[in-house]
Amino acid sequence: QVQLVESGGGLVQAGGSLRLSCAASGRTFSSYSMGWFRQAPGKEREVVAAINWSGVSTDYAASVKGRFTISRDNAKNTVYLQMNSLKPEDSAVYYCAALPSGSWYRHLIAGAYNYWGQGTQVTVSS
Repeated sequence: QVQLVESGGGLVQAGGSLRLSCAASGRTFSSYSMGWFRQAPGKEREVVAAINWSGVSTDYAASVKGRFTISRDNAKNTVYLQMNSLKPEDSAVYYCAALPSGSWYRHLIAGAYNYWGQGTQVTVSS
C-alpha cells in the first residue's frame, strides 16, 4: 500500500512558478515509478510528467516540456514537480500517482497507476 499526499498548490500570476510535492508513505516507494497528472474542469485527466523508480528516465507532456521538471528523492519518499513560466491554461487540479514496478512502458496511461493522491489546486491568473 502506498498513500500519497500532494502539497504546494495555490494561486500564482502568469509567468510565475510553483513547486508541487508529493509525499508517499510505505517502504516500497523507491520501487514505483511516479507520475503527475492534472485535470481541469470539463476536461479529461492528462499526464503532465512521469519519472521512473531511479529518476534516470523522465517524460513530459508536450505542453509543459521545457517549463516543468519532475524529480524525486527516494530517501525522503517524495516526488516533486517544479513548474516555471506558468500559463493560465496550466490551471487544474494536480494529482500524483504511483505506477507499479515493471510498468514504466505504461507511464502515459492513467489507468496503469494504482495509487493516487487527493490532488492540489493550481490556479494561474492572467
